[in-house]
Amino acid sequence: MYLTWAEKTISDFSDRNINSLYNEGFLFTREHLGSMYQTRSLRIDLSKFELSSENKRVLKKTEDVGFKTYEIPYENYDWKIGKLAKDFYETKFGPNIFSANKIKELLTTKHNFNKLFVFVSSSYQEGAGRVAEVDETPANSTGPASDHLLLERGGHVGYAICFESNELLHYSYPFYELRTQNFELNNIGMGMMLRAILYAKEQGKKYIYLGSAKDAKAKYKLQFAGLEWFDGEKWSNDLEELRNVLK
Repeated sequence: MYLTWAEKTISDFSDRNINSLYNEGFLFTREHLGSMYQTRSLRIDLSKFELSSENKRVLKKTEDVGFKTYEIPYENYDWKIGKLAKDFYETKFGPNIFSANKIKELLTTKHNFNKLFVFVSSSYQEGAGRVAEVDETPANSTGPASDHLLLERGGHVGYAICFESNELLHYSYPFYELRTQNFELNNIGMGMMLRAILYAKEQGKKYIYLGSAKDAKAKYKLQFAGLEWFDGEKWSNDLEELRNVLK
């Protein structure tokens, strides 16, 4: 499943140690606590990131989407979240990719990931759980949709299970509604990723990591200003070389 050059299990969970390992091309995995693998990692140098015209178009198309971040373990876990994730990965990538039980484990126990992004749309009311309390304000909302509108009318359309340190955000394991009868979900995946990028920049992070680039399916990640990739020895910003590698 993974493109793996090296593996290790860490016991030092300090920001300093984890930041250093991410800088060496390692990423956390979902396997077990402390598990990391070295791969063709992708990251954005946020000091160089600016929205492109295409990025702005996606944000406009998903302008009614806001989000809130929660600490993991996530107290509001519901079985519908695990089912949404299982259905998403099965539809997009095939059977036996991600089980509902694994999602539950990642979200309800101490694991490698410590931040959950919950994405909410004011246009959607039939997602994996409703936002029920008006005082649960999505403090990290982006776009023109107002917080109270999201909360009064909206539903959860997507989630992303992430790791955050003082220097970086690892955007990982996103899943979201793929179809519904009353809401247009085109661009939602990219809209979620862009909001996470903007969040990381606003929080003063140095980098946001976007996972690995194993094959041509990862080419959609190459559109961002400031993107770098780990070639096994060093970080490179030669995206043309990477495109050739991913053919």
